[in-house]
Amino acid sequence: MNAHQRIAIITGGSRGLGRNAAFKLAEASTDVVITYRSNRAEADNVVAQIRERGRRAAALQLDVSNVSTFDSFAAELRATLAQHWERDRFDFLVNNAGVGVRAPFAEITEAQFDELMNTHLKGVFFLTQKLLPLIADGGRILNVSSGLARFTLPGYSAYAAMKGGIEVLTRYLAKELGSRRISANVLAPGAIETDFSGGALRNSAQLKAFVASQTALGRTGLPDDIGGVIAALLAPETGWINGQRIEASGGMFL
Repeated sequence: MNAHQRIAIITGGSRGLGRNAAFKLAEASTDVVITYRSNRAEADNVVAQIRERGRRAAALQLDVSNVSTFDSFAAELRATLAQHWERDRFDFLVNNAGVGVRAPFAEITEAQFDELMNTHLKGVFFLTQKLLPLIADGGRILNVSSGLARFTLPGYSAYAAMKGGIEVLTRYLAKELGSRRISANVLAPGAIETDFSGGALRNSAQLKAFVASQTALGRTGLPDDIGGVIAALLAPETGWINGQRIEASGGMFL
């Protein structure tokens, strides 16, 4: 893998944790392809900022919950790699895109369940499968989970169940892709102030105070706390970490 030509694909890279990770990776000499679901202008802004950091970048539209679009996405990605990098492979896949649904177990609807499953479990499963031919041997897969797969907060039963599935899947990816020297790990952020779930944490002083009181480092998390961890887990020095769950939560509910 050419250290000056590492390429990362980040789903949901136009906002929140994905955007922060894209910037941190660019600062670590990694080129980036981000995906966005609907806001092209937001994605183009991220691409522009990555290029200002001296790296190459591109943005592609993708709805990770719609498996039927993955063939065309893979073809578009292949063309983008050829056009911008004269390559037919990329190095890192960061499955980050997500949606949040918060509702008591007794009230979760089938439609809400399906949205979460299609985005966080089915989409990740089949997108990764579809992109396997494009991942370079020796590459890495990083799946974003949640602290909620370890600790429990009422209202997240369906969301956390999908993330639990991703954590198991990641171990299987590590095992089955080892022959290609592709590693697979899970990053589980704690509560982070983003626009996730409509900015529920960021916009609630009461919720922020509760999270801070339950976190060993005494505050809520910020996107900057996560982007750097993603960059670190894709750095050359961390290549021997495989099949692991790394939580970045400041020590929530220890």
